[in-house]
Amino acid sequence: MIPILLAFAAGLSDLVSGLIPFRFRMEESHTRYVIGFASGTMLGAVFFEMLPELRPEDSTYIGLGFFLFYLLERLTMIHSCGEAECTSDSHKVGWIPVLGMASDNIIDGLGIAIAYLINPVIGIIVAVSVIIHEIPQGLSTTVLLQRSGQGVRAILIALAAEAVLYPIGAALAGFLPGSLSTPVLAFVTGDFLYIAASDLLPDAHKRFNLRVIFSVLCGALSVFLLEYLLIA
Repeated sequence: MIPILLAFAAGLSDLVSGLIPFRFRMEESHTRYVIGFASGTMLGAVFFEMLPELRPEDSTYIGLGFFLFYLLERLTMIHSCGEAECTSDSHKVGWIPVLGMASDNIIDGLGIAIAYLINPVIGIIVAVSVIIHEIPQGLSTTVLLQRSGQGVRAILIALAAEAVLYPIGAALAGFLPGSLSTPVLAFVTGDFLYIAASDLLPDAHKRFNLRVIFSVLCGALSVFLLEYLLIA
């Protein structure tokens, strides 16, 4: 039940952050701080929590997760861009990148549940990193669809559909045999590595900014702080 609730929280983060562009126009610099912090938390979760739980033979699944999401991004143009950056032709394709981001949400929900089953502390840390990552993703969904001419109702439906896929992904974990737990976690680790290192970090560092670097490091260090609070 707890993994489902954690996945629900990730979906709620996606939905709520997607509502922000309807009321506010976020400055590009503010968006970069959020993206930088999100990348730091994801990388911190990978290096300090997820990788230590894996076996050497799971490395193949890490690569599979990494390269599969590389192909998915190239084909669907998933991109966590800020409002000021979602202006090029590649960011006006509407539903295609939204569907790509939605497919990633199922994997994230599955990863939250599997990580929690392996170790509740790791599951919560993975969930928090996903929740933070969904802030720029929710913003991107709304801005992309606005640029493609979609109305408010269509955008809300897209956000709701994205949000519900997290608990669906978490629920799928209950159908997997225990022997697949670490391979699935390894696959999600590859997903996290790609999104954080190849998508979020380059987007956050389009311009040199020491405060963005600080945001990334704070995101990584927050993993240690969260683990300490959970264990204490």
